[in-house]
Amino acid sequence: MPSLAIIIVNWNSGGQLAECLASIRQALAGSFQLRDVVVVDNASTDESASDLRLDGLPLRVLRNPVNRGFAAACNHGAADLTTDYLLFLNPDIRLYAEALAVPIAHMEQPENAAVGICGVQLVDHQERVVPSCARFPSAMNFLAATVGLDRLLPRVFPPHLMTDWRHEITTDVEQVIGAFFLVRTPLFRELEGFDERFFLYYEEVDFSLRARHAGWTSRYLVAARAFHRGEGTTDRIRAQRLFYSLRSRLLYCFKHFRALPALAVMGTTLVVEPLTRCALSLRRRGWRGLRETLTAYRALWRGLPGIARAIRADPKGGTP
Repeated sequence: MPSLAIIIVNWNSGGQLAECLASIRQALAGSFQLRDVVVVDNASTDESASDLRLDGLPLRVLRNPVNRGFAAACNHGAADLTTDYLLFLNPDIRLYAEALAVPIAHMEQPENAAVGICGVQLVDHQERVVPSCARFPSAMNFLAATVGLDRLLPRVFPPHLMTDWRHEITTDVEQVIGAFFLVRTPLFRELEGFDERFFLYYEEVDFSLRARHAGWTSRYLVAARAFHRGEGTTDRIRAQRLFYSLRSRLLYCFKHFRALPALAVMGTTLVVEPLTRCALSLRRRGWRGLRETLTAYRALWRGLPGIARAIRADPKGGTP
């Protein structure tokens, strides 16, 4: 019987973490063994990781004294696990009954031996399917996004998230998002986990691309579903969220693109995109949105020395 460990990284998720954990119990039927449930708390201040109970289930809580970021926390949680599969789960996910057994059974079939990563169909409060598959970004995609061409001409410059596809069939994709990210443990060990230079965002994009290069595929499976709130812990920190997204974009470019395209993306990200984003933020959210956008870009400019050091650092992931 295949074994599973679930790793949940928590940062001030409020009651969502408890709801996520409670949903695990209703998804235990099937031919697999849930061996570990590991919550890695990144120095939360809202008591969301206090007094957690999961009666009869193997729950452990690891507490970081500081916020180490998502990639590092995932590696920390997976470090000593010996199960066949690892499921990285966001706390704003609630599992449906089939959400664990069906994808594991799918990956256990001999014809799916090359499937290293699996995602399931995600739905919102109204049971509508929400996009959860993405393309590997190219330098051209990033350049188009900095001036808004991905929104004006999506057929020519398709966005990173596959919003143009209805997500109604099971198929191989380039990437499934990290909210529900089921990985074979040997693959996770082979790639040495997530690249911890990505504090937040793009860590699963980078991992999926490295998995593709190593001969593995990612599969989107519609036979299993889970509820996903989306932006469950970052909606109230929009400026920080944008900063980390832009920072991770630059790290991804310099890791996977040649120098000239990466420098082009950096230039437009630092000089051109602030203008388009500020105009869009002002139109959508008024002066508050403008302030948040300016705060994010100010942090990006100030953080350039640290970003440069991260670019030159060891490109490997963690050491789980």
